[in-house]
Amino acid sequence: MQTAQRVRTILSHYKRDRPEKRANVVRLLMHGQSGGTGRLLVLPVHQGFEHGPTRSSAPNPPAYDPHYLFGLAVDGRVSALAAPLEAGSDSFAGSVPMILKANNANGLAREQDQSVAAPFRDALQPDCSAIGYTIYLGADAQYGQIEEVREATAEAREHGLAVVIWAYPRGGELSEDGRTALDVVSYAAHMAALMGAHAIKTKVPGVHPKRGDANDSFEGVETDSLPGRVAHVMRCAFEGRRIVVFSGGGAKEEGDTLDEVRAIRRGGGSGSIIGRNTFQRPRDDALAMLERIAAIHSDGET
Repeated sequence: MQTAQRVRTILSHYKRDRPEKRANVVRLLMHGQSGGTGRLLVLPVHQGFEHGPTRSSAPNPPAYDPHYLFGLAVDGRVSALAAPLEAGSDSFAGSVPMILKANNANGLAREQDQSVAAPFRDALQPDCSAIGYTIYLGADAQYGQIEEVREATAEAREHGLAVVIWAYPRGGELSEDGRTALDVVSYAAHMAALMGAHAIKTKVPGVHPKRGDANDSFEGVETDSLPGRVAHVMRCAFEGRRIVVFSGGGAKEEGDTLDEVRAIRRGGGSGSIIGRNTFQRPRDDALAMLERIAAIHSDGET
């Protein structure tokens, strides 16, 4: 398989990595409908752990079955499936790259923390190209999470796996709006890059800086448009030298999701990681939506 020029450019940003790790980055960037564009389209299916199975799957009951989710990822020709599970990986071996979502929170806990639900050895299967961890940056437990992820990053380096960090501002003094404030989201993306992430997942950034001491620093930053805010997040990820994909968030109208995807592309974002806005829809609708998202990221739709 010939590697596309845009992918070779991205790969040049990871020169210090071992060949097998760079190969896994290439595998993610060359797979599926958006393969070769330099952008990713990832289907994450760990929301049952995070929010509960009923909230996640009841809108589309077939999604209770992990084999259904694997099949959706395969037929939707996504870049990768992000999941904390192995159920289905044997039946769909070789069909779609995996990102093992190793740690998770759960909706029954009070504290803003994560625990490792999938041991590192689960990532050492042929279909797994990357291992993913969430850090609640801003939470009281964040320093323990940072240390945990740094250890996992070192282990991934030894085994040739790419690392994806879900850089989620949450907890501490952050309000609901503060979690998506531009200065907070860009700060989180920068910390994830410093921790060694090959790819970073974060929230779509909101308009205003959260912290008052950041206002002067943002005087020359485009904050009024979503493409401008996305461009700033990318700049904070080593001047765009790291892959940053943006969350689809909670379920919303298809048009609103697609408008966000267009803004992410215009801002130079590296793609989308969209779960509930696809797998909670009937299968045919979900596949059509994945196709449209891939077309936008592939510059085939404006």
